[in-house]
Amino acid sequence: MDDTLIDASEGSAFSITRPAGESCIVLVCEHASNRMPRSIGDLGLDESALESHIAWDIGAAGVAGILSDTLDAVLVSQRFSRLVYDCNRPPEADDAYPEKSEIFAVPGNVGLSDAERARRANGLYHPFHDAIDRVIDERIAAGREVVLVTVHSFTPVYFGARRDGELGILHDADRRLADAMLEAAREADLAGVSRNYPYGPEDGVTHTLKRHGLAREIPNVMLEIRNDLISGAPGQSEWGIRIAGLLMSGLAGLKATEARA
Repeated sequence: MDDTLIDASEGSAFSITRPAGESCIVLVCEHASNRMPRSIGDLGLDESALESHIAWDIGAAGVAGILSDTLDAVLVSQRFSRLVYDCNRPPEADDAYPEKSEIFAVPGNVGLSDAERARRANGLYHPFHDAIDRVIDERIAAGREVVLVTVHSFTPVYFGARRDGELGILHDADRRLADAMLEAAREADLAGVSRNYPYGPEDGVTHTLKRHGLAREIPNVMLEIRNDLISGAPGQSEWGIRIAGLLMSGLAGLKATEARA
């Protein structure tokens, strides 16, 4: 079997925006695209499923781009659908290759062999996370401060239940930046902002934070924005600018707290 997942004509598994960005923030968007590699096809799904939230985080790439531009921050984005490989999961996790996503069965992911799992991990997961490693480690080696921020979106209706929150600020064991951002949101009187919403570390969603943030003991946070708020350019711009403000206020608060310690 040909073990090439992505043809050279399809480009890289990832993209890097503003590689020379001056901000201490390293942005990551694991679910930026719903693009399918030609070698994979449509996984047995119709067009509506491939345009839905199961295939990507709707609006997340747009918000991440606004954050990158506003903050002058480097951004590492995945260029293919999480249905092929969910880059916020390790290779040993079954939901890295989901056989079902919410109410949608994914026929092309059923009963994958170990060889096919390895092909997908080698084609998408490892290049993407190796790129993040390089970006962070080069900055640390240069003596720069580094903060990791991952950008996601969530569907307003999940298994029939309505989610009314607007922004989730998620963390794993390191809650420093999340605490500071939540305090900034309270001071700004922003409604609809919650800790570890609509998911938390117990749901297995903090892999990127653990691999790149906790492992290096750098401040880190995961953002979840309700996708109906950012499905178009105006909402992406609005939320990108709003979150940029929360990040800057949060970082300032974090530094003040550390200075007092």
